[in-house]
Amino acid sequence: MGNKLHRRTFLKAAGLTVAGTVLLGKTNPLVGEDPLALPPFTLPALPYAFDALEPHIDALTMEIHHSKHHKAYVDNLNKAVAENKIEEQSIEKLLAKISKYPMTVRNNGGGHYNHSFFWKLMKPNGGGVPKGTLKGAIESVYGTFENFQTKFNEAAMSRFGSGWAWLTVNEGKLIIGSTANQDNPLMDISELKGKPVLALDIWEHAYYLKYQNKRKDYVTAWWNTVNWEQAEVNFVNT
Repeated sequence: MGNKLHRRTFLKAAGLTVAGTVLLGKTNPLVGEDPLALPPFTLPALPYAFDALEPHIDALTMEIHHSKHHKAYVDNLNKAVAENKIEEQSIEKLLAKISKYPMTVRNNGGGHYNHSFFWKLMKPNGGGVPKGTLKGAIESVYGTFENFQTKFNEAAMSRFGSGWAWLTVNEGKLIIGSTANQDNPLMDISELKGKPVLALDIWEHAYYLKYQNKRKDYVTAWWNTVNWEQAEVNFVNT
């Protein structure tokens, strides 16, 4: 009798656990994978709902971008890490010596880092202008925020094909630039070096559903989503 009761209790608890997991998965798009059940790198949960950045970035684009594109980078990175017997589990350290690894590690490692960094740099009701130490640093280099914004937009618009626009700190100096594909300033092969402060994804999959081929409209709209508090944190920690 005791064993039967114990078994019923266990099955009931297990059923509640499964039901809770399914319920969370259906109602909360921010729930991420269990990091303990996965290889070294995991897909981070978005810090907001898929529709939170509308009307500037639409919900369907965010859902596909995060759940399909970013997830594919994570899955392919873990596969490449396993196949190449790479033991390094810090993405930053992996990127710092990316020249030692196959292109699949470079592409997917960069894609994972870049997107993880990018999601946090946006928020609902974002935009405006930076504050704190980052504001002072920008004005000391570019004169005004408007001048800085123009330079950053130029970096985003002048990058041919897919890539990223960046604001970095290198040897104490703010630098605006861009990288191709999923490269980033942490990579030892990158011409643009430094610790990232701000990043903008300019791959077509980041904007094509809403803006089609109008990258300029997307770049303009994106400024309304910028999380300057996170950019300030990034700047202070460079």
